[in-house]
Parts: sequence; C-alpha cells; structure tokens
Amino acid sequence: MQKILIANRGEIAVRIIRACRELGVSPIAVYSECDRTALHVRFADEAYAIGPSAPRESYLRIDALIDVAKRSGADGVHPGYGFLAENEDFAAAVRDAGLTFIGPTPEAIETMGSKTAARTAARRAGVPVVPGTEDPFAPDVPDAEIAKAAAAIGYPLLVKAVAGGGGKGMRTVTDPADLANAVRAARSEAGAAFGDAAVYLERRLTRPRHIEVQLLGDAHGTVLPFVERECSIQRRHQKVVEETPSLAVSPGLRAAMTSAAASVAKAVGYTNAGTIEFLLDEDGRFYFLEMNTRLQVEHPITEMVTGVDLVRWQIRIARGEKLDIDPAQLLTPRGHAIECRIYAEDPDNNFLPSPGRIQQLRVPAGPGIRDDSGATAGLDVPIFYDPMISKLIAWAEDRPLAISRMRRALGEYLVTGIKTTVPFFSWLLAQPEFADGRFHTTYLDEVLQARNGRPFVDVPPETEDLAAIAAAMEAVLSPSALVADASGASTASVTARRWRARARAEGLR
Repeated sequence: MQKILIANRGEIAVRIIRACRELGVSPIAVYSECDRTALHVRFADEAYAIGPSAPRESYLRIDALIDVAKRSGADGVHPGYGFLAENEDFAAAVRDAGLTFIGPTPEAIETMGSKTAARTAARRAGVPVVPGTEDPFAPDVPDAEIAKAAAAIGYPLLVKAVAGGGGKGMRTVTDPADLANAVRAARSEAGAAFGDAAVYLERRLTRPRHIEVQLLGDAHGTVLPFVERECSIQRRHQKVVEETPSLAVSPGLRAAMTSAAASVAKAVGYTNAGTIEFLLDEDGRFYFLEMNTRLQVEHPITEMVTGVDLVRWQIRIARGEKLDIDPAQLLTPRGHAIECRIYAEDPDNNFLPSPGRIQQLRVPAGPGIRDDSGATAGLDVPIFYDPMISKLIAWAEDRPLAISRMRRALGEYLVTGIKTTVPFFSWLLAQPEFADGRFHTTYLDEVLQARNGRPFVDVPPETEDLAAIAAAMEAVLSPSALVADASGASTASVTARRWRARARAEGLR
C-alpha cells in the first residue's frame, strides 16, 4: 500500500497519519464542513471534503468515502474507530472497490458484531459466556415469551441490543413487572442508534470488573493475545479510565483469559486488530462479553507496556505480512500505564457537552507522559461528534508512580474556552478506592450519585492562604488599607474575602 484513506477524524485520524508517515505511506484525509481546518486535515498529504457537518451526511456515507478513495488513488482504507469501523457493509464496499480494508473481513465483523452470534462463537470455542438467551428477540416476539426466558435466567438481568454498544439499547431490570417497558425502551433506542431493534437477555453480574484482551491476527493463521487491560472505571457504561495490567488478574488468570481470547478469534478466522471483552466476577470467574472488531480507544496503554505499535501492525498485516513478535513480550508487561479520556464536558453540570472554541491549550509533557489529541488552540470543538478531545496516558515502572505521574500531568493540563473533565480526573485519582484498586463497573456511578452534584473543582486550603497573603500585600500598599466598610470590616479583610472567592470560582490549585 502506498496511499491510505483515513475514514475518520480527530485524534485517531492524527494517530493513523503518524503511523503512515513512519511506514512511508501517504495519508489521505476526509473532512466535513466543520472540520475544514482540523488538525488531521493539516497533517495529511491530501484532504477531501465529504459533506456537511452531520455524521450521516459525511463520515457515515459509504458512497462518498469510496468515491474519495478512488479519486485520490488510495489503495487502502483505515476506518479508525467509531463511525463505520465495525460496519460490515463498509468493509465489503472497500473490498468490492478493489481496495484493502485495514481491519477484519466483512464476515468476521458481521459475526462478532452481533452479540448473540458472538456469544455462540465463544461457546463453540469452549469459552464461558454470561448466562442469557441464545437467540435474539425480534420486535414481533410477544412479551409473554420474553418474560418466560427472563424467569429462567433470573433477576436482576439486562436487556441488551444485539447490535449495540456503549450502553445504548441497554436496560437493567430488577423487577419482573418492569421487563416489558424495559424491552420496549431498549428496542426503540437500539433501532434509532443501530438500525436494528432486536434485543436479548443476559444475567446482570453483581459488581463485576471489565477486563479486555487485545489481539492481533494475521492472514497466515497466527493470533497473538496481549496483556489484559482493566476498563472497570465507567460512567453509564462508557469507559473513562483504562489501565494495564489489572490488579485483579493473577499470572494464572492472565494465561487463562488470553488463551480464551485467542481461541475465540481463531474460531472465526479473525485477522488484524481486535479486542475480546470479559466480565470478571467477585469469585474470579471470567465470562465472554463481546468482541470489538476494530482498534480500541485505549490501545495506547497496551503500546506503552509492550513496546508494540498496534496501528503500524494493522497496516503491516493488511499488507500481508506475518506477525513476528515474541508472544512472551506481549504477555509480560513492562511497567504500568493509565489512560484518561479528556472530554469537552462540564463535570460540574452532569457532564453535559461543552462545545466551543479552545482559546488556550497547554499539553502536559515530561517523563512517561503521552497525549494523543486532535485539538489545537483556536479550533472549535463541534457539537456533532463525540466530545473527546484527547487521551492522556501516563506510564511508569509501577502503578503508584503511574498514578502520581498522571496526577502531575493533569495539573499541567491547561484548556480554556471550554469545560473539560480534567478536574474530575484529578478528583478520581485521589480517591482511596482507585489507589487500592477496589472498584468495579458500577463503582463510579455509585460514588458520583453519593456526591450529589458537589463540584469537582475544590480549592485546597493553601491556595486560600496565598489569596489572603496577596490581599494583605495589596492592603499594605494601598492608602485605604485601614478604611472600614459599612459592616465594620477593613479594606484588607474585604479584599482577602474577594481573593478567596475568586480562587474558588476559578478553581485555582
């Protein structure tokens, strides 16, 4: 491959462009109307407009992407993640156009993209799955039949979209009387989000951990699993912090989980990068959850502890190259890595999106710090796409130092003009449960509910002391220092109160 069309935007498009550069491949970008001046457009060798800002009119248009690939002379297409990355029709369209899809085959995407078909594949490979229904329930299946299946599984349970992901089309049911409404709501959301209203039932495990295994597979029959990633810190089923390795996984459990993941991938003839996701219960038993047939958002932490460039290998595998990595290297982590997903969201306002123009941007650096981003000062964060603006990664020789480095890096991060989740992460990493590794998939939702909306931007006492000192200096230098106000307070004390209030309002720390 000499030219690769990147059918995506933002930080992942920039990440792929960098891999292309290192391999001597020419990167081709596409952009919607609001992305005309985006960083991935500036970095690419060529860039083509594909439509208005709305995703369905631009980044989700298979015909427009194939047309650009042909016009640009690209011989490969990388889908990144999100948008069409797990769409078998897109992969097939790329193949039918005589181009190379940098990812799995359309057949593998179709099989593993259906949660029920994926569960069947896992069972055939001898891998345990969470108890649930074998086949999806079509929209015309009567409520009584679903209720019978639910009773056999037992409560609490989950209603889940067959084609879903990211918590969409999912409902928790603890009372049988709520099942019918939950099914209707899940179907409606799944149909709107994925164009498929089919759902299935699955037992809801109590306080599980979310553990996943990265895989690479080549066209010569080799499948290599990597050391596990811990993805249990989630908000409303969306990952927000990932780390590797997991404190909950022993060497023996790692061997079992990675072997199981490789078995599932081999069973479906999987090629290129993918991830098998497991749930780990409180008794140390793991269950197959699903497979993501693409590169994961959290792939950098795996790269940091193994030294393997996953995106470069995606391209090399698509070229037909054989995997020649020592399997032991992939299962023996070098140090510890943590990733925080920095979103343009207001954590003090129920994490609502905070689109707008980035006025200032100072990215953290220093030993062990990596920032994957598509943002720059002066550019807008649009309302049309996922609000993640960067992925901040910290690596160190051990977990405590990795946490310290991440906290230091978060303190260096400066973004003005929009709200971000940086203060939230500073708070989260200071929690004793995080430091001790005592968390599960519902931990974050539980502690956020307990906070009851209290702000994350807390001003430490030493900052208020500095404010008081500054006020005192101002008072000494002012002729009106000893003048009292209507309440009898001196100008110095009034000024000190104002400085303290300003410190709290601006979140100085």
